Formats: sequence, structure tokens, C-alpha cells
Amino acid sequence: MKIAILSLCLLIAAPFIQEQDASITYKGEKIMNVNREDFKDEMLGRPFVDTKKTAQLMAALESKINREPVPAKIGETEEILPGKPGTKVDQKRFTEEFYRYLNSNGAAAIQTPTLPVHPRVDSELLATIRTKQIGQYVTYFNKNNQERAHNIRLAAEALDSHVVFPGEVFSFNQVVGKRTVEKGYKKAPVIVKGEVTEGIGGGICQLSSTLFNSVDKAGVKIMERYSHSKRVPYVPEGRDATVSWYGPDFTFKNPYNQPLLIRSKVYGGQMMVKVYSSEVINIEPNEVPDASKQLPEEMFQ
Repeated sequence: MKIAILSLCLLIAAPFIQEQDASITYKGEKIMNVNREDFKDEMLGRPFVDTKKTAQLMAALESKINREPVPAKIGETEEILPGKPGTKVDQKRFTEEFYRYLNSNGAAAIQTPTLPVHPRVDSELLATIRTKQIGQYVTYFNKNNQERAHNIRLAAEALDSHVVFPGEVFSFNQVVGKRTVEKGYKKAPVIVKGEVTEGIGGGICQLSSTLFNSVDKAGVKIMERYSHSKRVPYVPEGRDATVSWYGPDFTFKNPYNQPLLIRSKVYGGQMMVKVYSSEVINIEPNEVPDASKQLPEEMFQ
């Protein structure tokens, strides 16, 4: 009898609970339902809004809606590919709507307000800063080592068309990203504590070393650079820059009042990195020794 009465009470209460919900939508589609009772925090006998739960709701909403903008870049035939704007939740307007619901009675429908996020790098900027070459470096590798060559090419694609703004610090790890199987990276030789072994993303230190020499020619301020624990054959001794996602990074700062454009391309067994900027830039170039074209059969990091 008690169970039957309890079940009846729940059936009666269910429609009431649903009638108090707020339906949160985006572009006409329901994202989630929330109830104001879950966001109340009783203090000294008076109801207050639980700001922690509200912040968690905002974070969940942003994870579903926020999208990063796509920067403009230079295509295979040197054409400029326009960027695409991203989207983010308009926190101010959403919070106002949500608090209005919390302080009222009955159900509500909240259409999530958003704001466009424009890419920092657009077509106009690229057209301006690709006019003057201020740095270039070329290294060579064994293209028959397919896994290693694949990793170098994949990382070069991630780096290509990246822009470093005045006063900004560039991070190789942040720009290229984590080297994982999911991103297409393969196992290839790497150097760990002076020993050659296999690791995901092996070979990309040739890209970071080529980049180091190219930007060093352009007179940037090197912030962080580490050499391998074993001599590498693709750059002169002491001119390498080892990187690892959970270890060393290669970073530099743009000391100029103009943005820098990094171009990175693989041509057969050549890795080339060029640095460009606008015509008005005044640089203080450095002398950098060239890489040797005479390489051993096996190329390691």
C-alpha cells in the first residue's frame, strides 16, 4: 500500500518537476534540461544561487558550442585560403537569461546566445607579411625511411603558415601539437638519453632544428632550446633543437614590430623552413652555418 501511494505521488510530482525545467537550446536543437532547484544554495535560511554549479553549467555549455576559428593559410599553389570564424557562448547574455529563469516560476526556454570569434590571421594579414623573406634554412633526410619522412611531413603541415605576432613567444609543442597515433604519427627512430630507440613521431626534431636555424638567421630572440644527448647528422654540431611533448620545447620571441610568417615545406628529401614579414621590417640577421648535403644512410633524430 505504501509503495502504491509513493508511486502515485511520484507520478503526480513528475509533471510538476518537468514544468519547472528550463530547456536550453542552440540553433533550434535542445542541448540540455536544467531545474532551478538544482542551483539553489541555502545560506542562513535564505536561498542563494550556487555559483559553482552555475560555472559548471557554463563550462558544459561551452564544451558543446564553442568552436575555434580557422586561420587563413597559404595553399599548395601559393594561393591564400580564407579563414573561418569560430563561435563562443555569450556568457553575459546567457547568464542574464539563466538568472531570470532562476528568479522566476514555471518552465522556460533559453536559446543560447553566441558571439563570432574571428581568426587572428586573415587573408589581408597574410598578403601583407609574405612579401619579404628574412630567414631560410634547408636540411636533408633519407626519404626512403618512410615512417620518419611521413612524420616530418605531417609536422611541417601543422607548422606551415603559422604567424608569430610582435612580442609573442612561439612554442613548437603548442603549435605543432601532441604527436599521437590518432593524428597520424608513426613510430620512427628517436634519441633518448644518448640511445637510439623507436618512438611515436620520430623525426620531427629535424623540423624543430631546421626551424631554429631559420628563425635564428632572422634575428629572433631564442628563449628555450636544447640539444640532443647524441650528435645528429642533419645540422652542424650544436645547431639542433630537440623537442618532446612531455620534455623539452623550442621557443623563441618575435622582437620586431611586425608579424613573422613561417613557411615549412618538404620537397623529396629536403626539409625547408622560410621566415617572411612585411616590407617595412628592419631586421638584425645572424650568420648561421649551412647544413651538409652529405648524409649517412640512416637518419636519426
